[in-house]
Amino acid sequence: MRYLLAIAFILGSQLSFAQQSIRLTEGWQFLKEDLGGIWEAVRPAKKGNPETVPLWTPVTLPHSANERDAVDPDVNYYEGPMWYKTKLDVKNPYSHGRTLLHFEGAGQKSEVYVYTTKVGSHVGGYDEWTVDITDAVNAFKNNDSLFKAFKSQVPIAVRCDNSRDLEMMPSDLSDFNLYGGLYRYVNLVYEPALYIDKVFAAPKVNEDRAAGQLGIRLRFNNPEKIHSANLSVTLKAPSGKIVKRLQKHLDHFDGDQAVADLKINSPQLWSPDKPELYSLEATISSEAGSHTSVSPVGFRSFEFVKKGPFILNGKRLLLKGTHRHEDYAGLGPAMTEELMRKEMILMKGMGVNFIRLAHYQQSRIILNLCDSLGILVWEEIPWCRGGLGGSVYQAQGKRMLTNMIEQHFNHPAVMIWGLGNENDWPNDFPEFDKEKIRAYMKELNVLAHSLDPSRKTAIRRCDFCKDIVDVYSPSIWAGWYRGIYTEYKDVTKSEFDKVDHFLHVEWGGDSHARRHSENPDNALKDIKATGTADERAGDASLYGGAARASKDGDWSETYICNLFDWHLKEQETMPWLTGTAQWVFKDFSTPVRPDNPVPYMNQKGVVERDLTKKESYYVFQSYWATKPMAHIYGHTWPVRWGKEGEEKMIKVYSNCDEAELFVNGKSYGSKKRNSQDFPAAGLRWNIPLHKGNYNVIVVATKENTAVRDTIQFKYQTEKWGKPALVKLEKVAEENGIATIEAKLYDKNHVQCLDATNWIRFGLTGDGTLIDDLGTSSGSRKVQLYNGRAIIKLKTNSGRSVASAKVETLPVAFLTL
Repeated sequence: MRYLLAIAFILGSQLSFAQQSIRLTEGWQFLKEDLGGIWEAVRPAKKGNPETVPLWTPVTLPHSANERDAVDPDVNYYEGPMWYKTKLDVKNPYSHGRTLLHFEGAGQKSEVYVYTTKVGSHVGGYDEWTVDITDAVNAFKNNDSLFKAFKSQVPIAVRCDNSRDLEMMPSDLSDFNLYGGLYRYVNLVYEPALYIDKVFAAPKVNEDRAAGQLGIRLRFNNPEKIHSANLSVTLKAPSGKIVKRLQKHLDHFDGDQAVADLKINSPQLWSPDKPELYSLEATISSEAGSHTSVSPVGFRSFEFVKKGPFILNGKRLLLKGTHRHEDYAGLGPAMTEELMRKEMILMKGMGVNFIRLAHYQQSRIILNLCDSLGILVWEEIPWCRGGLGGSVYQAQGKRMLTNMIEQHFNHPAVMIWGLGNENDWPNDFPEFDKEKIRAYMKELNVLAHSLDPSRKTAIRRCDFCKDIVDVYSPSIWAGWYRGIYTEYKDVTKSEFDKVDHFLHVEWGGDSHARRHSENPDNALKDIKATGTADERAGDASLYGGAARASKDGDWSETYICNLFDWHLKEQETMPWLTGTAQWVFKDFSTPVRPDNPVPYMNQKGVVERDLTKKESYYVFQSYWATKPMAHIYGHTWPVRWGKEGEEKMIKVYSNCDEAELFVNGKSYGSKKRNSQDFPAAGLRWNIPLHKGNYNVIVVATKENTAVRDTIQFKYQTEKWGKPALVKLEKVAEENGIATIEAKLYDKNHVQCLDATNWIRFGLTGDGTLIDDLGTSSGSRKVQLYNGRAIIKLKTNSGRSVASAKVETLPVAFLTL
């Protein structure tokens, strides 16, 4: 505030208020249905009258109507209207200033009311938007009796609606939920009568990167038609030192205005290893007051070499990527800033330097984190599957593309604007016309380049449009939807040769967390090498069609670790490869996969929906991370099985040069890491196991640093027969949260360690089951992992009876 006041004083401003933005998280009420009219939302409550209906629920923003029902195994998730309401103390400090509500994203259609006056609306669940509520607030305040009736507060109501609508992007068949609600932050913003609406900072570096320049355009909002103001522009280096400063007088504020073209000597370059961020401050000061906008600036150059690799700042960089959906256990899309930061730090810790934000514009918080952490970005609009709608549909796509580019223009992390995903996937409309899709794709491509000539355009999986965009990603799912994973390199090279600029996004496969296998390839004997690895209609189904890992495999973490391991070791031997992005970092909910081991979950993440790491996280870390690490496979595998004295492989994923393994105190020697020695880069030991308990330790070294990891497991030699009974027991309790575990046994009480039956948990009494989380340990209906499943419950300091039911077997009960 002091700094802004000083700037305003220097520029001769008559007013010295700084603009304010207040995050509105508390004091909201929610209704998961429609109203008869706006009056039902804003009518003042009458003291002593209990007959007010419907009943509203207090909530904290961000919030979604689908925070739990998206993964409820017994219902379809809610798609329909919903309402939010609150009351605000509106005290704009500016004379003739503007009061705005700024929505960072709301799904999927929204209407905003001040008392009974509709003040704005928006279509689209992912781009930001604002509503100017100034006039409606003033009118409400000027009604003295009404204002007093509301105790000098202004009633605000927002109607959101995620009903199915074919003429709206994205398609309901997009393999992710179209969530409803105020699931990103809402802000109350005070602005002077003249303020900066948008800053467009366009940094460039010359060919040898010894010098750069920064073009600056500004867009103003000037509802009071002010004719004179002073502009101050300051560029600060990553250290905070002022690099450039200029001041100028402005006398018109219409349209975008080029206000500066700054020359920069020896710019500090932004990169994943050193994400050097400059700060651009632009302040406009007039008789209305002062307004400052602060934007990130990063100087870097990049190139997709024709028929070659990716170049960043003059050097080859292998893009090591993943994907992200806005989705979290118990919250749906309504992730807090703290959770977003935790997620992105986990990605960076895995070694990620690139991310495709799928399949829609994501929170500004995520883009800020990509800038500061050093993660390059492909961000796209939600034209995803379904074909091509009419004029309303197409206008929305162009509007969302414009908003995405303008709102995220200044983020140095962004290098690609995505125009679509799987647009070769018909379903939503009777007509599926490839030429019309091509024509619309061309319009989007031209629009993207006109808005931002400095970035590339891209799409994934629409071969008949691959010549339109700058960068193309075909569908390659070697070892999951098609073929075997050892085909990966050959198939990728074949696809690489078909286009000038190639980037492989989406690869991998599903894994049911906590499920492990002694023989992960047994079910794959019927799968043949095909020479292609694309995903085709119906491949995601668990029934019918050709043999494939996605249908016939065991969905174990063991198999998927091998698949990832093979891909990653091959990528190190592909000098022409630009890079890849594994699908997807975190498990996420989807309405089109009700039969998966966790119902309604896409389980291709390397972490679960609550950010619990799966074993595969460490496979990536062993190839991509620089900080020394070592991880013994099997931390969630309490019982292994086999014959007495049978050799079993113990694998260690590590980026260290050498590792030594100890089993029950005995050293089994050291091994050197060799990335091309599959699996586990040679860090594997075949150990004869005997019935009993095992403690395994690895000590790995890299230069002068040693790291260690340890696991314990039991080895079972008894063979089991047909499942006959379920046993349920409490295995932990802490802070009022109890963990119960169900296990499946045969008639001789031998645990069935390969059992994958469905199990359903229940609870009656004082406690509350912690379910509908979309995780392996937070679902009341779930497939077993190695003949067991766990779930948690709140005891509420009372008594309860838990149940576990496996079809055809007697129900197991447990009194708590």
